[in-house]
Amino acid sequence: MKLQAPSNMNMALQTVFALVTGLVLGAVPPALGQDGCVSLSQPNPIAQQYPELPTGTLNVTIAVVPIPLRVARKMLPSKWKILTRPYRALLPDFPPDKYPVFMQFALDHDIQVTAVKFSISRLSAAFSFPFIDLLGDGYTSFTWTPTQLISYNNIAAITEAEKYGQTVHPARFDPECNAYRYVKSPPFKRDTYGKSSSVAVNGSNPNTHVEMQFTPLPNQNKSPYPLEFFKNITNQPIFGDGVACDLQIRLFNTSLSQAPFEPRYVRGSISANLPPMEKVKKGRGMDYFGVQIDTAFIEVNSLNCSTLQGYEG
Repeated sequence: MKLQAPSNMNMALQTVFALVTGLVLGAVPPALGQDGCVSLSQPNPIAQQYPELPTGTLNVTIAVVPIPLRVARKMLPSKWKILTRPYRALLPDFPPDKYPVFMQFALDHDIQVTAVKFSISRLSAAFSFPFIDLLGDGYTSFTWTPTQLISYNNIAAITEAEKYGQTVHPARFDPECNAYRYVKSPPFKRDTYGKSSSVAVNGSNPNTHVEMQFTPLPNQNKSPYPLEFFKNITNQPIFGDGVACDLQIRLFNTSLSQAPFEPRYVRGSISANLPPMEKVKKGRGMDYFGVQIDTAFIEVNSLNCSTLQGYEG
């Protein structure tokens, strides 16, 4: 998969400095947490390479949540369709009657525009629906993210997400400034291998929450989802209402995702109540597979979605 900017990126630069102004005015300090919490994520390695664009790092846990394809189609507004061919090509053993929703818990760290000299961080959690035929061309894949949990004290990030037609719930994260925390007990008693990690998010709406607990696979070569699949879904343009799109170009070839920080395949549990995926509950055993990875990214905001026709990441 090519990692290249769309041909209209230069046209989008005019929106960048408006975004930067909002970030500077509404940003919180780089250390998101209270009580002296300090982020353990690695610094942004590409800020100097792209001084006039927002860049940063995304330290994430991404887990695939298979749901019935017919249910996914009902959740999706009827004017949009699901492109099944591309994800079936990437996942030939994926059940034909299922669709790969994914949950992402993300620490956006050391977000910079070097030319303006500022740096911030933010936390978010969301269910996303990849491979959406937003433009009706039967080819270009977009990711629909209708609802997000975002750090309550990052007003700029909340406002920016709402511009895409997303519903945002200001939230408190645990941990407050890291992608996850290590826990002594694994997700399930019979699991004794690796270091388990945990995250929890509670939205301003008391019924809105996400909890995740994952542990490394004992055989890192046995993940049902290859890295190419995660590269694909995380490089699709993101939208809420289908008017404006956010383009995050994630780079999987920087020092952030090389030894000793290579991707870690995980398996674990999710408990969540976040529309439209309400009442995702912990089950018996380790229900979901995913990956923990830190990548650099370049971001181009507020693009007209129609200008991204044919974009391949």
